[in-house]
Amino acid sequence: MPDAVVPAEIDETPGRAEPPRDYARRMSSEKAQAIAAVHEGAILAADTVVAAGRRILGKPADAGEAAAFLRVLSGRRHRVMTSVTLLHRGQARDRLVETVVRFRPLTAAEIDGYVATGDWHGKAGGYGIQGPAAAFVPWLQGSFTAVVGLPLAETATLLASIGLRGMS
Repeated sequence: MPDAVVPAEIDETPGRAEPPRDYARRMSSEKAQAIAAVHEGAILAADTVVAAGRRILGKPADAGEAAAFLRVLSGRRHRVMTSVTLLHRGQARDRLVETVVRFRPLTAAEIDGYVATGDWHGKAGGYGIQGPAAAFVPWLQGSFTAVVGLPLAETATLLASIGLRGMS
């Protein structure tokens, strides 16, 4: 169990022409470094990026942007990349997990209905696969938990590498 859950206050603006994988890695690393500056011990940070091609679909600013993201994702595959960074005793370990997700074609009413739930708030790409948007996803290849935001198997392996085991 973590001792604390601390949000990292960092600038999450993607760099000009920054590839989605690089952006995910940079965000998790910067989050870990920001927390390590004020907390001791093992620091675990993660960041999830939704990419339609090379376009990064961040956290929507408002309902209109959330609907626009869903229109982009409707009927197509996209990639979800979650980067996990573990800082411990001055050493950094990281892991990037990439999952391909396919959305079925969405109607305007489905998009409006989902946006009205508010489930899109604070979620990369404007959706949470663990909530009502699960009905939009007939197929994925990769890690479901990485799409949720923390790839559990890979995180457990990182923690085990420093002697922390969750189920021993």
